Order: sequence, then C-alpha cells, then structure tokens
Amino acid sequence: MNDELNAAQAATTPEMPPASPDMLPASPEMVPPPDMLQQSLELIQAGGPVVIILIAMSVIALTIILAKLWQFASMRLGDTRTTERALRLWRTGRADEALALAQRSANPAAQVVTVALRGMRRGLPEERIREEAMRHGEVLVESLRGWFRPLEVISSLAPLLGLFGTVQGMIEAFRQMEAAGNAVNPSVLSGGIWVALLTTAVGLAVAIPTVAALNWLERRTERTAHRIDIALSRVFSDELTDFHQEEASHAGHGFRPAVAPGE
Repeated sequence: MNDELNAAQAATTPEMPPASPDMLPASPEMVPPPDMLQQSLELIQAGGPVVIILIAMSVIALTIILAKLWQFASMRLGDTRTTERALRLWRTGRADEALALAQRSANPAAQVVTVALRGMRRGLPEERIREEAMRHGEVLVESLRGWFRPLEVISSLAPLLGLFGTVQGMIEAFRQMEAAGNAVNPSVLSGGIWVALLTTAVGLAVAIPTVAALNWLERRTERTAHRIDIALSRVFSDELTDFHQEEASHAGHGFRPAVAPGE
C-alpha cells in the first residue's frame, strides 16, 4: 500500500530541473577580485593624507595642462604659413591683402604683423610702430606662459611630498618594531615598509608626466616667441629670406626687440 502511495506521489510531483552553475553557491575561488576602484581606495587609505594631497595636485596639474593645450590650439601656434604669406604680400606692395590675411589668423606672429601693418598704413613713426608691436607680442607670449609656475611647483613638490610620506612610514614601522621587542613579526615590518614606499611611487607618478608636459609647453612658447621676433624684423627689413630659414637661425634666442639694418 505504501509503495502504491509513493508511486502516485512521485507521478504527481513535477520533476525539478537540475541546478545550473549560476544557481550554485559561489565558492571562494569563484568570487571575483576587487575592482580597480576598490583597490585605489585601499591604496589611498594606506597612503594616508600625503597620497590624498598628491592626488589633488595631479588633478590640478592635469586641469592646467588640458587648459593650456586648448589655449595653444585656439591660438593656432602651428600656423606659420599665414604669417609667411602675409609678409610676402607686404613685400610685394599688396598691403591691403597682407593685412586682411594676417588679421584673420589667431597665430601670435600673425597678430603682431597685423599691428605693425596697421601702424604703417596709418603713417605712424616706425619707432612707435615697433614699440607697439613689441608690446603686443610680449603680452601674447606672457599669456602663453601663464600657469607655468603652478606646474613647476607641482613637479618640484610631488617627489618631496612622496619622500616625506616614506620617511613618516618608515619611522612608524620601526616604532612598531621597537614596541614589539623580541616578538617582532616580519610581516608587520614588511607591510609598513611597502606602505611607506607607496607615497614615493605616487609622488614620482605625479611629477614625471608634469615635468614632461611642462617642458613641451615651454618649448612651444619659446618657438612662438622666436617666430614673433622673426616676423617683426621682416616687417621693417628689405630682406626676403625664407621665414623658416630665419626661424632656424634664431633657434636658441628668446623674444627680443627687432633692430632695423643700420641701427
């Protein structure tokens, strides 16, 4: 009788499907590792205030670098053809076309040429034109150099802050070792040492790209100053030397007043 009841119950009970791997409880080996954000938070917590300060400095440096890149692109620092064409038009007596071409470009050298050509069209004294064009060029170059000082400070302070954090961590590690006495745990000491070295690594990671970006920005600014110098000298000169040849001959010199032949 019992066998008949069990058979009837088995016939009416729906068969359960086999458990899929997704339905099984996760084993320790199947648990995914912490994501990158969690690891970053752990490193920040281990590094302490020094790492937080370095991260803030890196954000400031990145913001300045991106802003300078946008400024350089908007001022079209690589546009040398417009200035060259405007100067050639000016030397061939087509002053109106030269002025119209130069004033359409945002390049600093073209802007300085625009100031000089406007003054010469108005018949102003050459000395006054040169002085005004030089002043305008210095303003443009100084705007390109803006915010270089914070980048210099960050590139100098970041390694020092990292070293400071390392020294603090080493002091704490050896203090714990002294407090432990004879029962020193090597794992505790090694853990304190790697946490201490973490700040130096973060400081170098902030300083190295900042220094590289700063050097590149300074080089672009120096080349722009050279081009302004060359363009301004050609406005008041009868020479028809190629613009790029003059730029190469002026390499290594900063922005300086253009001197007309014979002065």
